Formats: sequence, structure tokens, C-alpha cells
Amino acid sequence: MSSILVAIKDAVAVITLNRPATFNSFNREMALQLQQVLDDCAANKEVRAIYLTANGKAFCAGQDLGELVGENPPGFEQILSEHYNPIVTRLRNIAKPIVCAVNGVAAGAGANIALACDIVVAAESASFIQAFSKIGLIPDSGGTFILPRLIGFQKASALMMLGDKVAAADAEKMGMIYRVFSDETFAAESFKIAVTLAAMPTQGLALTKQALNASLHNNLGQQLQMEDELQYKAAHTKDYSEGVAAFLEKRKPVFVGE
Repeated sequence: MSSILVAIKDAVAVITLNRPATFNSFNREMALQLQQVLDDCAANKEVRAIYLTANGKAFCAGQDLGELVGENPPGFEQILSEHYNPIVTRLRNIAKPIVCAVNGVAAGAGANIALACDIVVAAESASFIQAFSKIGLIPDSGGTFILPRLIGFQKASALMMLGDKVAAADAEKMGMIYRVFSDETFAAESFKIAVTLAAMPTQGLALTKQALNASLHNNLGQQLQMEDELQYKAAHTKDYSEGVAAFLEKRKPVFVGE
């Protein structure tokens, strides 16, 4: 059985981590499959938004430690440079909105891959753990970059060093994630967000994502210049013309992502 499942529904690519017996922990096969699937979604014009979730009780427990003790195990340099770093880079650079629906525990690299997505929502019973310190490692998969920017330096430092489990409701309160849904409504409500995004002017959303990425290293002057450039591009899309026309004609716009 494939460790990554893919289906397209309502212009949304549904990507499902599918190693439930190992709490969807990553081995090399799964990491490389996810990279390929993300590349396919980026290139597929039928896909206007991406919805990342998982099968089973967990979202992702991070690295499959069993892979590290087998015969000829991969080293951490290979794991980071060939597995996790390319995944996080793709999540941030794909010019399509990505919703991560965290259905259960997200630990280690699993937590940080989730937080690299554009909009992160969670089931009420889900949780997030920076588990690295428990085994003498440092947070990876972009965690030391993204988490402090979400919740602040002090809070991120404590969570990374102490390895506390953060309940979904607490993650929402501290700004780590966007929303929490009850376990009963989680699947439907989280997917509804992806469908909503897919029906929006996705060229504008892609440019917004580009601006947000740049804001992580630009100063104010540089960011204002980037906003000028990206707004010019947005104003020359078909979707902008449609949005204005629909507003003036008092009708619902029909966006095509161009």
C-alpha cells in the first residue's frame, strides 16, 4: 500500500499520509513520495488548492526511528538534505494555498512540516510536540525558523527545550495554528476551507504567499517595494478583472485562477 494517497476533489488535491501503523512517521520512501506528489500538484492546472492530512490516530510522529537502526541507515545529513528540507521548501514555494488538517498528534518533524503550511487547523483531540529534546536532538524541518515567528521567541524556546505537549486548543490560543474543530466536524470543516480557497482568485493568493515569504527577511522598505511589484501583477490578472466586474454588477464572481 502506498504511504502517500492522493485524490482530487472540487479542485483540491487531497494528500493523505498513509502509514498509520507507525503513526505516519517518515521513512525515505514516504518522504520522497511526498516530494513527488507536491511537484505533481504544483504542475497540475486542475489543482487549485492542496489539503494535507493523515490516516489513523496520528498526523505524523516525525522520523521513523526504526529506519535509523537498520542495516546501512541514512545519516541525519541525508535525512535533512534529501527528505525534510525539500518538503518544507516545496510547501512554502508552491504557488497554491495549502491547508494542513492535523487529525492527531503531530510530533517532531511532523509538527514542523504541518506548521510550514499556509493554513493549519486541527481536531480537538490533536496535539503538537517539539519532541527533539527528548532524544538529544535539535528541532529541524524549519522549526527553529517558523515556530518563533508564530508564537514568539520565549514560548518557542520553552516548547523546544522542554518538549511539552501542546493541546490543539492551546495551540490556537497562542497563534500556532488557525482553528480547532470538534473531532466530529473536523474532516468536513477543514476540507471546506480548502474548497473555499480553491474557488478564490488563486493567482492573488499565490502572490500573497510570495509576499509573506519575503516578509521573513525584508526590511520595511524592501517589503513595500515588493508589495508594489506584486500588486501590479495581481492587478493584471483575469481574476482581478472578474472580481471588479462582479462587484459592480452585484453578482457572485467566477474565478479561474488566471
